[in-house]
Amino acid sequence: MDLADLQPKIFQEFHHILQADRLSHAYLFSGNFASYEMAIFLAQSQFCENLQDSLPCGHCRECRLIAERDFSDVKVIEPQGNVIKTDTIRELLRDFTRSGFEGQSQVFIIRDADKMHVNAANSLLKFIEEPQSSSYMILLTSDESKVLPTIRSRCQIFRFPKNQAYLENLLQEKGLLKSKAGLIAAVADDEASALALADMAKFDDLCRSLEKFIAGLDQAPDQAFLQVTHLASLATDKAEQDLAFNLLLVLLGRKQVPGQVTKVYQARQMWLSNVSFQNVLEYMVLK
Repeated sequence: MDLADLQPKIFQEFHHILQADRLSHAYLFSGNFASYEMAIFLAQSQFCENLQDSLPCGHCRECRLIAERDFSDVKVIEPQGNVIKTDTIRELLRDFTRSGFEGQSQVFIIRDADKMHVNAANSLLKFIEEPQSSSYMILLTSDESKVLPTIRSRCQIFRFPKNQAYLENLLQEKGLLKSKAGLIAAVADDEASALALADMAKFDDLCRSLEKFIAGLDQAPDQAFLQVTHLASLATDKAEQDLAFNLLLVLLGRKQVPGQVTKVYQARQMWLSNVSFQNVLEYMVLK
């Protein structure tokens, strides 16, 4: 599936921008759904040997190397651990002072831009405020509120909503029942995570246990307590526990139980503050 199907409105807008040669020097892409793919697409548009109606072909040497992250004038920066260090950004900015190797343009893509150290983020401001004519910066984030306001205000922001219908159709084409496809599409961030959840061996067991836990919250606390232990044994790492919270929110939302939804948000906040997963589930039963 190409970008025109994944994010049709944003694709059309950028098509007009490229046709008019009005690409801005600094963008903030908010949301995970096809935002990285769009950033790569825009980078390809600056180097493609075979532009078609201002759009990159995706097949020439330049387009292939950019997609493979092996093109000298397109650099992709990602966190090391859980942070993008100041030295990493300073090295990136030094590259801005050099001419491109393959052409006049340079494109820099920073994934998880909200994880930049505050000094690293401040270092970007000079480029964003005084860009070189042929250099472009694309920042990606899943939470724009965590990006420094001074950077947000100087970037053009595009928000990438999840195309849930596309994910549901994709999963059904893979053979999943409509109910399971809909549940996975509701909690997955993007195509890759949706496919990973479809292959997750314990997903069905986790959902069944959560359903029993929900059923017991109001009417049978003893049953809910029994499920707490089982859920803790199923969701053993942070990613699985985060998935469990997201599934709880979706399942409770479908049952239209706003009081319990509030409990989930409170429990998740406690979990983010390093209270154990099992303890916060017990808190939900007792509260």
